[in-house]
Amino acid sequence: MKKGIVYLVGAGPGDPDLLTVKAARLIAAADVIVHDGLVDDAILALARGDARFISVAKQRSRHSVPQEGINAILVEEARAGHAVVRLKGGDPFIFGRGGEEVDACRDASIPVEVIPGISAAIAGGAESFLPLTHRDASSAVTFVAGQCKGLTDQNWAGLAGKGRTLVIYMGVATADAICEKLISDGLSPDTPVAVLERVGRKDRRTLRTLLTDLGGMIARENVRSPAIIIVGDVVLMADAEDRLATIAREAEYLN
Repeated sequence: MKKGIVYLVGAGPGDPDLLTVKAARLIAAADVIVHDGLVDDAILALARGDARFISVAKQRSRHSVPQEGINAILVEEARAGHAVVRLKGGDPFIFGRGGEEVDACRDASIPVEVIPGISAAIAGGAESFLPLTHRDASSAVTFVAGQCKGLTDQNWAGLAGKGRTLVIYMGVATADAICEKLISDGLSPDTPVAVLERVGRKDRRTLRTLLTDLGGMIARENVRSPAIIIVGDVVLMADAEDRLATIAREAEYLN
């Protein structure tokens, strides 16, 4: 029997053009693709015609397949001799639970490899001309989860403020609590914030406001996940309109 293997592949923010060359090659060669709900259909379309797809889509407070079940699927399919691509939005090791899946494969003596992807913060910043670090504004950047383990269990002291950028994943539903937490930790209510919604997709949006208005803006603009929140002075450099104009010019040039 052919020996199976598991590849944890970062699908990036959704645009197939932002896949690594290796990621695209492995998707095209996979026997089985185990994918998240955030993986764009255009990326799934790169698979070969006889590939088998297993969706393990997750939503807040509702998992179609628990993490232990996903781990079991990967091990079972690899033991059957299949080349398994575990396709994850963004990067497998940035809030993707890739470390747990690597551990499961290793514990079962299944060969496993990780192929990084472009995380939403990196892609969203590029789309909006929003540098996560800048010599004049920020020399440090931190990634946190807005709902992982619950906000009360997290210590964000010193992660946001002058000269620092804070990137919050999965924070739309808890925006009011995030605002309250940061202000109570001493961050100014006037700190600039941006919400990058549906990064890497045609209907993406970059919204800017002040920290004190974060929850209000999300409600007014009907922001929906997937979206990330960026806190810090680098937000003032974001210019979504100029970036969209650049993309339009690129499209015209390529056509």
